[in-house]
This record gives sequence, C-alpha cells and structure tokens, in this order.
Amino acid sequence: MPHYVSLIKWTDQGIKNARESPKRADAAKSLVEQMGGKMQLFYTMGEYDAVALTEAPDDETVFQVLVQLGGQGNVRTTTMKAWTVEEATRVFAKLR
Repeated sequence: MPHYVSLIKWTDQGIKNARESPKRADAAKSLVEQMGGKMQLFYTMGEYDAVALTEAPDDETVFQVLVQLGGQGNVRTTTMKAWTVEEATRVFAKLR
C-alpha cells in the first residue's frame, strides 16, 4: 500500500480548539481506516504542529481524506508521497 507523510499546521480555529485535537485525530484515523488505510499521528514542536504517516490504497483516497479534514477548518497540510527503501530500491534498479 502506498505511504504518505503529511506535515500539519493548526489554523487559528484549530489552535483555539486545541483541547479537541485528540478527538479530531481519532476521527481522522477512523476515517482513514474506513477507507481501507491506516494512520499514525505524532504531535510535534517547531514549524509544524503534527506529522501524520498514512498508508492508503491510492492517491485518490488520501486526497479525499485531506480535503475532508481541511474542510473542517482546523488544519492545513502539506503531503508527500513516500516510498519504503524496498520500493525505492526497485526504482533505482531500473536506472540506466
């Protein structure tokens, strides 16, 4: 299953309701699971407020989840598709 790394920043609304963040995180994980994936979430210090590591069936699934979460107004995300070392090794082996 494809992997994705999301860098998450709270919006003004999200930080005002920070106490509700664990409930929102559980809801996000549940949404991903309902769509056939799984998500780990880590709160962070620094430029980003959280990082999510997600496995999902395809790009469209992740796109849908991110649009739904962003539409709630609590977070903004920057998401990158990621490859495991094994997956990347297969790609590197094809280089000429």
